[in-house]
Amino acid sequence: MALIPGDGIGTEVVAEAIKVLSAIAPSADLEVTTTEYDLGARRYNATGELLPDAVVEELRGYDAILLGAIGDPSVAPGILERGVLLPLRFVMDHHVNLRPVKLYPGVTTGPLAGKGPAEIDFVVCREGTEGPYVGAGGTLRKGTPHEVSTEVSINTAYGAERIIRDAFERAMRRRRKVTLVHKTNVLVHAGQTWQQAFDRVKKEYPEVETDYCHVDAASMFFLTQPERFDVIVTDNLF
Repeated sequence: MALIPGDGIGTEVVAEAIKVLSAIAPSADLEVTTTEYDLGARRYNATGELLPDAVVEELRGYDAILLGAIGDPSVAPGILERGVLLPLRFVMDHHVNLRPVKLYPGVTTGPLAGKGPAEIDFVVCREGTEGPYVGAGGTLRKGTPHEVSTEVSINTAYGAERIIRDAFERAMRRRRKVTLVHKTNVLVHAGQTWQQAFDRVKKEYPEVETDYCHVDAASMFFLTQPERFDVIVTDNLF
């Protein structure tokens, strides 16, 4: 396993994660060996290096990569993210950005009055390689009163369909419900691509209940009706 503690709290999180893995590995008859890589702000500030090609090739050979966090106030926004984090994501084709949401017994819910573990247990499958992350865009007349900037979100039927299919496969192992979250009434072009892909895939899974929710409404329902969600699939933008 490759370790990339990265920046800030990432070093602490990775250190604790290794403690957990070391504790549970014997019960699964596993032996975890690790190699740490110094990628992030410290390396960039010291050497100007971001993600050397040789390191990328080494990382390809690991069974898993444990990444802490990338980003530091000492480096201008976007340099580390676009120089380390996104290239790693693209090279590894890391298209499933998985975000589990689960309330464990004994943990209070704070403002979510009356909600317990049975009501808060869903997972978000967010596309990880397309949308605004592709880096399409630019700035004209920079630094003038007439500056114009564009940030283009690119979505393909292939990219949408494979994350949607992943979501349906996960739903088959859970409570069998998939909710597409988007903003199809405003983002009509990307929205159409996602909705059509969703409609195609759902025909292959008649056992799975399907639903659609605008992203702003979904944000509200996360707090007011978390029990309505099982598996959510969404665009990288969200």
